[in-house]
Amino acid sequence: MKTFATLFVAFQAVGAVALAQTPVIPSPEVQIKTAVLAAPADKREGATVYGYTATSEFIVLRKGTNEMVCLADDPAQKGLSVSCYHKDLDPFMERGRILKKEGKKPAEILAAREQEVKDKKLTMPAHPSSLFSYTAKDEDYTPATGDVKNGYLRYVVYIPYATAESTGLPLKPEAPGMPWIMDPGTHRAHIMINPPVSTTASH
Repeated sequence: MKTFATLFVAFQAVGAVALAQTPVIPSPEVQIKTAVLAAPADKREGATVYGYTATSEFIVLRKGTNEMVCLADDPAQKGLSVSCYHKDLDPFMERGRILKKEGKKPAEILAAREQEVKDKKLTMPAHPSSLFSYTAKDEDYTPATGDVKNGYLRYVVYIPYATAESTGLPLKPEAPGMPWIMDPGTHRAHIMINPPVSTTASH
């Protein structure tokens, strides 16, 4: 009897931990509210927004009317991390999500998409395309209301196969907020701009 009681208590404890670890999915309204924080102010109202259902299915929460696509925060991760990008980057982003869901590691995803672009199975924009990323620490984000403070916004401009030589940009920033080029010469070559934290406004 003691053994059964001990096991019962242990199972209860495991169940409580599992329940506590189940992510709480914010309402679609809150997900949209926070997702568009990554977009320029004049692009937020018309942006398409992807987010999560109550069963964690990733879907389109709102169909937009402009060129921006925004991704809601992943409730399974701590803190807030949302992004918005030009719609022409969506095939590239969607392919990355599919490969990640299949269990591919970051390096494998990079290699797979690079080969698919070379094989013309995956199309990258022929023009520079922007991406905006907005993040906040766990203690600065309230999922129930979507209130955020001390958020940090950084910028990316994708220019496939661009190099330091073709753009005149350095391979690393030499001053706070200085643009630099990352992954040069690849399908996902992009300009990085990380503003100094002290000048980043809260939302």
